[in-house]
Parts: sequence; C-alpha cells; structure tokens
Amino acid sequence: MSHSSRQRRLTAAALTALAVAISATACTSGSGSADAKGADSGTYTIWDPYPQFDKGSAWAKLLDRCGTEAGVKIKRTAFDTSDLGNKTLLAAQQGNSPDVLIVDNPVVSTLAEAGVLTTTDDTKLDTSKVDPNLLAAGQSGGKTYGTPIGANTLALYYNKKVLKEAGVDVSSIKDWTSLTAALAKVKKAGKKGVTFSAIGTEEGSFQFLPWFWGAGAKLPQLDSAQAVSALSLWTDWLKQGYAPNSVLNNTQTTSWQEFAGGDYAFAENGTWQLANARKAGLDYGVLPIPAATGGNAAAPTGGEFVTIPVQDDTARYATSRKLTTCLTSADNLYDTDTTLSYVAPTSEVQNKQVAANAELKSWVDAVKSAKGRTSDDLGTKYPKISEQMWKAVQSALSGSKSPKDALTSAQDAVK
Repeated sequence: MSHSSRQRRLTAAALTALAVAISATACTSGSGSADAKGADSGTYTIWDPYPQFDKGSAWAKLLDRCGTEAGVKIKRTAFDTSDLGNKTLLAAQQGNSPDVLIVDNPVVSTLAEAGVLTTTDDTKLDTSKVDPNLLAAGQSGGKTYGTPIGANTLALYYNKKVLKEAGVDVSSIKDWTSLTAALAKVKKAGKKGVTFSAIGTEEGSFQFLPWFWGAGAKLPQLDSAQAVSALSLWTDWLKQGYAPNSVLNNTQTTSWQEFAGGDYAFAENGTWQLANARKAGLDYGVLPIPAATGGNAAAPTGGEFVTIPVQDDTARYATSRKLTTCLTSADNLYDTDTTLSYVAPTSEVQNKQVAANAELKSWVDAVKSAKGRTSDDLGTKYPKISEQMWKAVQSALSGSKSPKDALTSAQDAVK
C-alpha cells in the first residue's frame, strides 16, 4: 500500500474511534515523543504503552536484547496508553510509523481499518501457539494483525473471612441465583456484598460485559431479553443493598479500594490487582465470574498486541518479525507477563505460570473463557456500542430508566 493511499484512509472517524477505544485495564501515566524512524537502517523503532518502565528496567533490557539478537539497535519510545493510538495514526499520516508497535488490543481493529498495520500473512508472523480466543482480539475482516503479548481479564475476588462469618461456602456459587443468595446471606450477617465499577466510561462497559455475555447477550443487539436480564441483575443488587450506590462513580481503582477495606464479600476486578491484594493483607480467593445458568462467563480481555505497522520499505518486515518473535517467545513471555501481572497468551507459558504460582489457576481459567471486545468482527463498531452500553447502565442503576427502556434507547442510538 502506498503512503498516499494510507494517508487517505486515515480519517477523522478513525481518530474519533480511538478516543473511545481505550483499554479499561492497565492504568499507566507518562508521555513520550520521538521520530519513529531511526537514524539509519540499522536502528529499529519500538513504541510501547509502558512508561512506568525506564531504561534500566527488565522490559527495556529485553527490547535491547531482542535487538542484539536481530542484529540491530533499538530506539524505544513509551507513551501513555491513551496517547499511543492517536500518535500512531499521526505518524502513519507522516509516513513515519514505528517498526514495532505494542498497542492496547481494542485499538488494533481501528488501526487495521485505517490501513496502518500489516497482517500476519504480510509478515509471515507465526501465531499458531496463541489461544484462539485471545488472538481474536486482534482479528478483523478475516485477517490477523499481530500477536498478544499477554492478557488480563476480570474475575470475582472474595474475602474468605467475610464469607465464613456469613456462612457462605464459595464452592456453592455456580450461577447468578447462587451468587445472589450468597449476597443475601452476607447482608444479613451485617457485612457488605459486592463492589464493582459502573462508571460512565469504557471501564463501566468493561465490567458489565461478563454479565452481558454471561446472560447470552450479543453486542450487536443491546436490547435483547438476555441483555435486559443482565442489567436487571445489577439494578436489583443495588435495590436490595447488595451493591453500593457508589458503583455509579467507581473506577476499577476506587472499587478495589472499597474491597481492600475488608468489609466486602466480593469485588469484580482484574488480574492487575494481584499485587495490591497481597499488600492489603486480606485472606482472599478468586472466582471466575459465573454465567447466568452456570459455567464461567466470558469476560473481556485486556492487554496489548505486538504489531508491525505498514512501511514503505517492506524489506524491514523481516527484522520486525524477528523482534516480535523474540518479544513473544515462551521464555520472554513468562518474564514479561509476570512483570505485567498478565496471563500468557499460550497454554505452554500459562502452565509454567501456574506451576510457579498456584493462585494463578483461577485467572488462567478466566482468561481461557475470555473474549475480545472487538471480536465477532465488530472492529470499529465496538466503541459506539460500548458508549451506549455504559450510558444504559448508568440510566438503569441511577433509576432514571428501567433496564429495558435504557437498553432500548441504547440500541436505537447505535442504529
């Protein structure tokens, strides 16, 4: 694809979609700026969303080591997650894309539709060992754009002390009915039930999706009977006092802080809170989010994809493929995903993670049931659907609309 044709495809719509399609998971801060191209053909540029890792970090050293193995120097720039997508689009407009781009998985389809990314067919990148449900987050129009570096997702943390005092056996929680019954016992025992994030942003949609999908609902039809049942579950929890009104404004961070106080039985939150769970000193466990009638609900996948942007000089792809393969090799994935509190995207490395840390078993199970937000070939349709979803959740939980009316309005807006 020529530079001029790429430029024509980099539309305002793509920029708008990126403003919404920001991950609800990894919350980092920082900024960066750099010319994407190195000073010469022996320098390859890598952009990533990990500004928390400086030049002396294990991550930066891994990038340099992969460069050495490929026979090139690495020029790395780290951006805040919320900046990286737009920076990438602007660089592509200028014909100055990085050689390797590590980007939040919901943004992949937007960049792919804009013509910014190569496919794995273009670069001959091998993704055969990656779990299909995780790879799907980087697929659009039957093509695959890169490979995941790791995944995080949602589950229910539970406080063993609170459940014991309430007489709840966690093994009895198999579906929504048994979970709600457990919440009723917890409230009766004078403790608090469950906290989550229902804020009017992507975080709210991210946290609602396991219940939405767990009811059997599908994103193209926000007003289905299954979707209404999921929103009714949350609404009823607030009415019964099983969940606090603060969920309307809770981010995943503030929701976690509520749980860390020690009074809540459950908190819906992510893999990234594992270190905080240990610091809090709670006797906790992790339970995959149950589907309405049993089994594990599909929770949304967070995490990044390693992608190879389109270059005018296609001869660079061979080295970019070597760099990507190095970053996602079994040994390197294990170290990187441990640092990021991610579950690896391959069964081989997942097994290694569980062998080293048995408490990750519940998270591996949750990730194996997880689903990409842009899966089902939604691509750039997802941000608009998500926005209407979180607005519907807010309307229903605040009492301004019934779950059915809120979701009907949401579906009308999407159309």
